[in-house]
Amino acid sequence: MNNTMSAEADDTADQIGEPMSLDIRHLTAPQLAQLGVSQIAYVKPVVFNGTPAFAIHAADGTPMAVAGERDVAMAAIRQHEMVPALVH
Repeated sequence: MNNTMSAEADDTADQIGEPMSLDIRHLTAPQLAQLGVSQIAYVKPVVFNGTPAFAIHAADGTPMAVAGERDVAMAAIRQHEMVPALVH
């Protein structure tokens, strides 16, 4: 999210004294694209060096790693305090 949106949301939360909430209907396309980027990673089956494997990507599509087994990929994501999602 951009700094302007974060600062505005933080100010509102501070004024009210409640947890911040966000109405995603009012986000711009770039702001929406940034939601969850640092918290979500996805796993998809790939062929790597001629062998079936599982690619790990950040929510924005940035490649992060390759694992030989799906369970290992999922565990790696959780180990980095992220939420895994499967893509078929």
